[in-house]
Amino acid sequence: QVVWTLLVSLLGCGSSLPLGEDAVCRAEELAKYSIIFTGKWSQTAFPKQYPLYRPPAQWSSLLGVTHSSDYSMWKKNEYASNGVRDFAEKGEAWVLMKEIEEAGEKIQSVHGIFSAPAIASGTGQTFTELEVHPRHPLVSFVVRIIPSPDWFVGVDSLNLCEGDHWMEEASVDLFPYDAGTDSGFTFSSPNFATIPQDTVTEITCSSPSHPANSFYYPKLKNLPPIAQVTMVKLKKNQLGYPIPSLDVPPKSNEIIDSVS
Repeated sequence: QVVWTLLVSLLGCGSSLPLGEDAVCRAEELAKYSIIFTGKWSQTAFPKQYPLYRPPAQWSSLLGVTHSSDYSMWKKNEYASNGVRDFAEKGEAWVLMKEIEEAGEKIQSVHGIFSAPAIASGTGQTFTELEVHPRHPLVSFVVRIIPSPDWFVGVDSLNLCEGDHWMEEASVDLFPYDAGTDSGFTFSSPNFATIPQDTVTEITCSSPSHPANSFYYPKLKNLPPIAQVTMVKLKKNQLGYPIPSLDVPPKSNEIIDSVS
């Protein structure tokens, strides 16, 4: 598995870029953010079939992009690209990187690519920095759930621009998604390709509605967040400084309900 280190690759942006839904961003300059991904996938919070070995619960590297509304890395209820499929199933990023680069070159919809290292356990943190542009104020990323058939968490087109200024901070609770390319029910299911391919769907405590599913908790109304991401705008005098760790409340996402 490739462990990605910090990668900020700025792709050219031209004045002829077609304006989409994000054209309302009137911020005058670029902005940089720290992005902190916090894994909250503990055995206490998610006791059912919790992976302890071969391999134990962990997170892949984070791969993300800042972009305009003309580009979409992934979207709920739509089909995953070949790149997202490879990343969600195997943690391989080469095809997804190629898709991002091609989008940046052809329609100039991509401003930057960013990545953060993998987390070797279900709980923990990883972080990096990203840069947004008034024409490219949206943030998307994916992180693979390991082990799993094709499950991941991520953000789709989060807009960090509010009118004429950039948000100071944004925090999002993350829940598992199924890429729709593998039909396995459990964390350790063998490869079983979904034919025909299904769309990207959110995994909930009751969907898929099958007792074998690793996230099936029928007594709960909702799953607790399995991860969280926080983006904090950096001031000019903060650029290049280490990003402080965020303390994770030990039981903030604990499943209280007993599971039979």
